[in-house]
Parts: sequence; C-alpha cells; structure tokens
Amino acid sequence: MYIIKIKGVAKIPDYVQVRDENFSLVCYTRTDRPEKALEKCGLGENIEYIKNLIDQIPFGQMTKLELK
Repeated sequence: MYIIKIKGVAKIPDYVQVRDENFSLVCYTRTDRPEKALEKCGLGENIEYIKNLIDQIPFGQMTKLELK
C-alpha cells in the first residue's frame, strides 16, 4: 500500500490518501483526525503507525506503507 499527504488550500484541509498496489483509492481522510476513516477502511489496527507516518512524510510525496 502507499500513502500520500496533500496540502489543502483556503478552507480545504490537508488530507491523506491511502492507495493499494494498483493505486486504487482505499482510504481518504483529513490529516488532523484520521481515526474514523482508517477504522472504516480496515486499517484500525495500524492507526498509531499511520498517524506517526502522516506527521513525518512531506506533502506530495508518495510513500510506501509498510503495515505490520
């Protein structure tokens, strides 16, 4: 899976996309509160790992998501 952080503009908040190996969209959520969306798309057991990764990765860079 892959994750990309997108910078919002004006009233649109920053958000994150999680994509599978075929780059199909799996999850789309805001960066400031991703918990509910991650639970909904089946990534609930990796919430803390993904939240830490969101804080570390730069905007606009596709990053490989290594799930535990």
